[in-house]
Amino acid sequence: MPEVPEPTVAHIEGRELPDEDILIVPARRASLAWRVAYLVCGLGLFVTALGLMKAGATELVPTLEGSIFTDSAWSTLGLGWFGACVVLSGSPVAASALALFDGGAIDRTQSFTMLAGSRLGASFVVLVVGAIYAARRIGTAGRRAPISIGVLSLVMTLATYVPGALIGYALLGGLDGFDIGTSPSITSLSDTMFGWAVDVTTALFPDWMLFPVGLAVLLAGFSVFDRVLPEVGGDAHDGKEAWHDRKWPMFFVGCGVCLLTLSVSVALTVLVPLVAKGYVRRANTLPYIAGANITTLVDTLVAAILLGNQDAVRVVVAVTIGVTVWTVFVLACCYPLLRRGCLWVARWALRSKYHLAGFAAALLAIPVALIVA
Repeated sequence: MPEVPEPTVAHIEGRELPDEDILIVPARRASLAWRVAYLVCGLGLFVTALGLMKAGATELVPTLEGSIFTDSAWSTLGLGWFGACVVLSGSPVAASALALFDGGAIDRTQSFTMLAGSRLGASFVVLVVGAIYAARRIGTAGRRAPISIGVLSLVMTLATYVPGALIGYALLGGLDGFDIGTSPSITSLSDTMFGWAVDVTTALFPDWMLFPVGLAVLLAGFSVFDRVLPEVGGDAHDGKEAWHDRKWPMFFVGCGVCLLTLSVSVALTVLVPLVAKGYVRRANTLPYIAGANITTLVDTLVAAILLGNQDAVRVVVAVTIGVTVWTVFVLACCYPLLRRGCLWVARWALRSKYHLAGFAAALLAIPVALIVA
């Protein structure tokens, strides 16, 4: 009787492969090694960028002081909002608000409003991605689904951040007596590891270029961090779990995904294929969006800690507390009304291409009006 070989991965999958192709452990180790390398590189770029922006902000004080961009808290609100729309990300603009504050270019109130504004414009990238995704689909109904996520993300963000920021601003003064503090060990460790990069870059560029160079380095750092993150796609959901239709599970999933990715843009953009393919109903994404909008401030809090500025930390904490309190209250007490309102705006915006164009134009016109007002 012939000897029957033991089943291998290749046999189980119904295909014959050489033995060396079955050994997948080294590949996983290599992947892990690359992720660690990207993590260290991203952290280095992040710390370097904050150092450059901090030094550059001091040089920008004479230019920005009293200018149209920083002459009031409304102007910095518009600057943060419009800047996030332009760079298609809120995190670099939020970090810029803290760096400008630490450098003395803006005061604490202006830093607060610029940080809040950066979150209002952060979801604009979801609308852009949804439009690009929709352009590949055939049929009006198929095109509306991905775009609707961008509209809902922006409307839900406005509904939670505007009242939440007001609550946070009221709390900001009350935090003065608390030593929230920064971690000197974290700051000194990061300076020891990556402070040399700031010194080298500062020597290569004139002082007036340090802030824009720092912003470019920060964008590169976030791009490197993206390589560390696990891939999330529509294929990971089979649409059968009952929690997709429940409010609080979706809220905590949104918190968790954004905490994992450290980017509300990434956390919300993954909804585009999920909704477009029918894995998740767009009406059930609102709690997810609300949760992601809270934990997105974690990376901004880390930036404030690395700057070593306690007032900057208080600004981030005040925004976080205000938005969290308001979001939980709305979801617990007013969610049906909020859901109807958000869906009504989405239906109106998607009624025609002219409505959608008007909606997108308003998103850019409002912050510009705040800047020039």
